[in-house]
Amino acid sequence: MKKVYRVDLGDRAYDIHIEPGCLNQIGQALREAVPEAGRCLVVTNETIAPLYLDQVTASLEQTGWICFHCILPDGECFKTLDTWSKILDAMMDARLARNEPALALGGGVIGDMAGFAAACYRRGIPYVQIPTTLLAQVDSSVGGKTAVNHPHGKNMIGAFYQPRLVWIDPRVLKTLEPREVRAGLAEVIKYGAIWDRRFFDWLQDVMPRALALDEEVASQMILSSCRYKAEIVMADETERGQRALLNLGHTFGHAIEALTGYRRYLHGEAVGLGMRMAARLSEQKGFAPAGCEDAILRLLRAAGLPTEIPFFSFRDWMDAMGHDKKNIGTLVRFVLMHDIGHAFICEDVQANEIERLIASFHA
Repeated sequence: MKKVYRVDLGDRAYDIHIEPGCLNQIGQALREAVPEAGRCLVVTNETIAPLYLDQVTASLEQTGWICFHCILPDGECFKTLDTWSKILDAMMDARLARNEPALALGGGVIGDMAGFAAACYRRGIPYVQIPTTLLAQVDSSVGGKTAVNHPHGKNMIGAFYQPRLVWIDPRVLKTLEPREVRAGLAEVIKYGAIWDRRFFDWLQDVMPRALALDEEVASQMILSSCRYKAEIVMADETERGQRALLNLGHTFGHAIEALTGYRRYLHGEAVGLGMRMAARLSEQKGFAPAGCEDAILRLLRAAGLPTEIPFFSFRDWMDAMGHDKKNIGTLVRFVLMHDIGHAFICEDVQANEIERLIASFHA
């Protein structure tokens, strides 16, 4: 079931390798991706280290790598400059040279922070994504967005920096908590909502198998999601236009995360709620036909995701969305929908329309 997709970015091109059981082969894969190096730093967290760090280290050492480790606390609330600086400390303690890579072994938080550290250390060293959550496998490990959070907003400090390789083993998902699986499915649903109605409908059909992490369904789901994202990234790497479509649900979702201190909702859960809000706003503005929100709601419920929009004041919503990194100046941009599978960027949303939208969920 090996699947390989090439992200064609010229001299920064890289492969996304998807294969059940491939974690044991990371040593040789790294040798081919970074042939000039002999030492590396594995960045992971306290949850993943007991599960997979020994396995990854053994594969690396068997192919001649000298490994250093950096183990961080687990959780979105630790995606901060203080935690990120510990990665830089580990890089400096190891005295990594400019050609010696960092490996991000974990979910989106580890991938984002390790990638950002790699972008900054010695003005850039190679890094490899080894995502261990569904959300990271289908979304955050691809595309080169790296960042840390700030109290004023999510991912406000970061860089566009592409990995040398994305190495995906769907079998590691078996150790995920069910809630993490469901959160990852929100990002998968997002690709159908913005890009492909047939994929969206297929997800409805296979959702029980997706929740059970059936290897065939999981591998296809990951490949399709990565392909959709890679195609957009190749067309608009630094989010000047089309890449912003990938943010469907994120303007509202990031606000929900910030307003709850990054502790109440997982990222995918917040994105799912944000997609529901974006679909309703699309209908209220007359862009999408009636039923668009219901279709998304059915699929979110089939995936076991939360669907009730939390209550915050209109001022709180606007303050949180005003700090979203996707905005230009003071203009709040939204990704809205013409229908399932057809998203677009909208800069014509008035404050009173947002107020009406928020009120409609708590009437």
